[in-house]
Amino acid sequence: MQETNVYTYLTPIALFFVLLEIGLCIVYKRKYISFPEAVANFGTALGNQTVNVLVAAGVYVVYGYLWENYRLFTIELNWWTFLLLLLGIDFIFYWVHRWGHAINIMWAAHSPHHSAEEMNFMVALRASVTQRFCSFLFFWPLALIGFQPLHIYMMSGIHLFIAFLHHTELVGKLGWFEKYFTTPSHHRVHHGVNFRYLDKNFGEFLIIWDKIFGTFAEEREKVVYGIYDHPRSWNPVRINLHYFIVLWNYARATPYLWDKVRIWFMPAGWRPRGVPAKEMQEITPENQVKFRTEMFENAHLYLIVQMVIGVGLMLAVISNLAGWSPTERWIGAFLLWWHIINWSGILEAKPWLWISENLRIVATALAFIIFNGLLQPSGGLFLILAISAFSLLWTNLYFRPTSPKLVPA
Repeated sequence: MQETNVYTYLTPIALFFVLLEIGLCIVYKRKYISFPEAVANFGTALGNQTVNVLVAAGVYVVYGYLWENYRLFTIELNWWTFLLLLLGIDFIFYWVHRWGHAINIMWAAHSPHHSAEEMNFMVALRASVTQRFCSFLFFWPLALIGFQPLHIYMMSGIHLFIAFLHHTELVGKLGWFEKYFTTPSHHRVHHGVNFRYLDKNFGEFLIIWDKIFGTFAEEREKVVYGIYDHPRSWNPVRINLHYFIVLWNYARATPYLWDKVRIWFMPAGWRPRGVPAKEMQEITPENQVKFRTEMFENAHLYLIVQMVIGVGLMLAVISNLAGWSPTERWIGAFLLWWHIINWSGILEAKPWLWISENLRIVATALAFIIFNGLLQPSGGLFLILAISAFSLLWTNLYFRPTSPKLVPA
């Protein structure tokens, strides 16, 4: 299964575009990327890649059963069935995406992506854990038609990469291309909290679905990014679970049993009886206050190094590159989540970070040494020990909770 994980191949391409955008923003002095949100986006993306392994397993088992026993045709992949599958994925995703903005529990799964208050390629990486599971609940008709589960999973990855390319402010409008295909301009509108932009432009490959079904809006005024109930945190766990917690609190607050159930399935913004309705004031460029924190001093270089390490750990978990066993990958996934949660502790100068990061560094070093069989002196062992020594030294110099020096994140 892992040898065919399309995300293993798409990840380096996505990272290339991320670095390209960062470089262009530096060259042209565009402030489209802030350091703390970029770290939070990147960490959320790395952690969520661990879910793709489970999603792939579910696709192969469930879709495989449907394909083996109930398919109408057997569709081999060639150039025209490739396009047909892409269109099928895109059409279904339009509706899944639209429902993701219209039904509370689906918005809870999708809203972490929209909680970013910027627009850049790293925002594209900020998808939620639950959204991946949610999306694949709806693509099974393609298996019944006759598309193989492997091809459906592969195409969903390609479709997701197409969507990745829309998340930028560096590309303006694209002329005739805008009539038929989704562009960065169209997707900027989709991320807008301007009232005129809410619940618009759900298409990821073709914009014609929005034009046909009445959800299209053109980019005319400056787009304000974010959501109306922001998680106010850089922690990937909180980012992923924030709106589920909001809905849970609504369910607890209402005295009506039926409302406790239907809050999860009502339109986004609906309030159960006994919970006061909240008037929504439009967020504009003039009144938006973006989430910002103070972080530990001298954290920038450390976090950049840790992001590079995080990519290596993520690839070891989701691919066969490191040759880890399933148990080792599960442990690696745990270490990866511990890794990115600690990034939020650095960005928010949390007092628990010092102990947590020291323990994590030692645990990760031991895992790499044992899992990769580096018990004898070697270049690999030296590299792991050097990185660990650097991380421990930096953590104990700058991240101790006793009178830490803080700077704006």
